[in-house]
Amino acid sequence: MKEMNDLNLPEDVKYTKDHEWAKLEGELVVVGINDYAQDQLGEIVFVELPEEGDSFSREDEFGSVESVKAVSEIYLPVSGEIVEINKDLEDAPELVNQDCYQGGWLVKVTPRDLSEMDGLMDKSAYLDMLKG
Repeated sequence: MKEMNDLNLPEDVKYTKDHEWAKLEGELVVVGINDYAQDQLGEIVFVELPEEGDSFSREDEFGSVESVKAVSEIYLPVSGEIVEINKDLEDAPELVNQDCYQGGWLVKVTPRDLSEMDGLMDKSAYLDMLKG
């Protein structure tokens, strides 16, 4: 388990109470689980993702991440349509452990309402939440 100071929490992404991250890239929002979540889960062995074209509301469960310890549901930080899934995770789910923000992203979403990003936490608010 990493100490709080050792967590990789980039400043340019937003965070949810359920430990997902969201980053605006052009017209799309890229979503994944953050460093704290992958660290808590341990070795990830399987990632279940939705189909491209599926639509979800904010905070809907859209898939799950399975580790040697547990299965954890993942929730969408913004409403929208899934336009791309990270197909690399089918054969290499460990990418989430290795680099959850680059190679280990989960889905790309066309957001219905970009203002939902304003309801997510920045790095300092997320760290405050973790510290309780």
